[in-house]
Amino acid sequence: MESQQPRKRIFDLSVLSRVFTFVAPYRRRFYLSILLALVLAIIAPLRPYLIEITVNDYIQHDKIKMLIFITEWQVGLIIVETLLRFYFTFLTSWLGQYVVKDLRVAIFEKILRLNLSQFDTTPIGTLTTRTINDIETINDIFAEGLIPIVADMLSIIAVLVSMFWMNWKLTFVCLIPFPILLVATYYFKESVNRSFIRVRNAVAALNAFVQEHITGMQVVQAFAAEDREFGRFKRINKEHRNANIKSIFAYSIFFPVVEIILALSLGLLVWYGAHQALDPLFPDKQRLAGQIVAFILMLNLLFRPLRVIADKFNVLQMGMIASERVFKVLDNPDTIKAEGDYAPRSIKGKIQFDHVWFAYVDEQYVLKDIDFTVTPGQTIAIVGHTGSGKTSIISLLNRLYSIQKGVIRVDDVAIEDYSLDALRSRIGIVLQDVFLFSGSILENVTLRNPDITKEQVVSAAKLIGVHDFILQLPGNYDYNVMERGSTLSLGQRQLLSFLRALLYDPSILILDEATSSVDTESEALIQKAIDTLIAGRTSIVIAHRLFTIRKADKIIVLDKGVVREIGSHEELLEKNGYYARLHQMQFQKENASI
Repeated sequence: MESQQPRKRIFDLSVLSRVFTFVAPYRRRFYLSILLALVLAIIAPLRPYLIEITVNDYIQHDKIKMLIFITEWQVGLIIVETLLRFYFTFLTSWLGQYVVKDLRVAIFEKILRLNLSQFDTTPIGTLTTRTINDIETINDIFAEGLIPIVADMLSIIAVLVSMFWMNWKLTFVCLIPFPILLVATYYFKESVNRSFIRVRNAVAALNAFVQEHITGMQVVQAFAAEDREFGRFKRINKEHRNANIKSIFAYSIFFPVVEIILALSLGLLVWYGAHQALDPLFPDKQRLAGQIVAFILMLNLLFRPLRVIADKFNVLQMGMIASERVFKVLDNPDTIKAEGDYAPRSIKGKIQFDHVWFAYVDEQYVLKDIDFTVTPGQTIAIVGHTGSGKTSIISLLNRLYSIQKGVIRVDDVAIEDYSLDALRSRIGIVLQDVFLFSGSILENVTLRNPDITKEQVVSAAKLIGVHDFILQLPGNYDYNVMERGSTLSLGQRQLLSFLRALLYDPSILILDEATSSVDTESEALIQKAIDTLIAGRTSIVIAHRLFTIRKADKIIVLDKGVVREIGSHEELLEKNGYYARLHQMQFQKENASI
């Protein structure tokens, strides 16, 4: 769960001004919404004033024609106010949704550029909350927050000015209970604000938990952990419920309190009006009846925004908190550096690691002084125990992480000097854990690249021997593999990843334990695909089973992030060192399993 957020000022101008930079493309509509708020504030006290005139000048004097005339004016005013209020509500919501759309685009673009280390340390559910829930909360700044608050404040000011202008003594009497309302509003705002923060934290925790456990449902069920994980979910869900109930409790107290204060104001209004009417010295009794009717309407117009303004301030503050969270992602400096602009049409495939040091955290180096060279068209293999740094090497070559010391060069040019697209488009990767998106086989192997035709896909599939397997599936190339390729076997997913790599025709090919954990039949197809793929390409093969890399031109042996040995299969066996011991251990294990 996320940590409790520190309390912030409602109007954090630095955050608010940054939110409004996204309003710039729609500034005309924003100014129009403010203008509409001003017009609605001016219109608000007009109807009570017209009713005062109606009662005092026309009803008391039996002026039927003028009564009909002013009634028509009031009906017209109601229609105009209704239309303006509708357009104001639509405009503020429209503005919020367009800002939300632009913000969501900006944050997803930022997420695409983050270093992979951020995904190693940040729960996916948290980033999902940032991209969806928090940004949707920012919409409330416009639809229910700042602009509506401005409109309500203008309306309150206009009504109060009108009341003082009509009868300042009567106004003071009606406002006697207002200190109680101010105190109640303050405590309501504080209580709901604390509840909102709890709700937002609970939502983030729910998102992270559900995302993680749906993804890992196979593990949960395989180890019969359903009851334990369900218990954890119920505890998180209970926290979410309690936070919401606390805010509901605050609402259930505050709104009746407002109604009671309104009733007190109306009671004082009637009491004072009756007192004045019975006073023989009161100079203007004829105007008093119309004023009392008008003030009853004025008080309702005054209390209507006051009922919700505290709630809107909380919504605005939650929008500010959500904005800070979103901007924290947008300001994250740990991004893939994309300053390079070198973009050659082709890459020969020479690779050089020149005394490279790399750590995921601070100076806890997982690669130490890595130094080797791969010539174009050469196939090298990297072997070592789990955690020795094999996968880290290929991640660095593809600029998924940034190195701390040394230089990595491709064709004698530092990889930082390449544009990311130019570098990555010439490097093909086949990972052990193949990720397939929900969609057809065609969409997964082309990654929806419009430049790759179905004919090219079919031709490449025949070349590496997977065409027949695809034809056996319902819908063949249009077969929906579902999320993460759940309807395919591990070997089938691996074959599709080879097809994907071949279609992009890379100059450098990286195979990360591509034959591990697959059956013998699939492994034969995969080995054929590997032979087809590496032909004429610079290839880096990470392998757990050593017999698969005997044909490699060069084998690099890693141990705890350090290069221990480099040479061919035969050369390394003759050295009788690290590689020979690995080979012997694996040979004994395979014999023991027979």
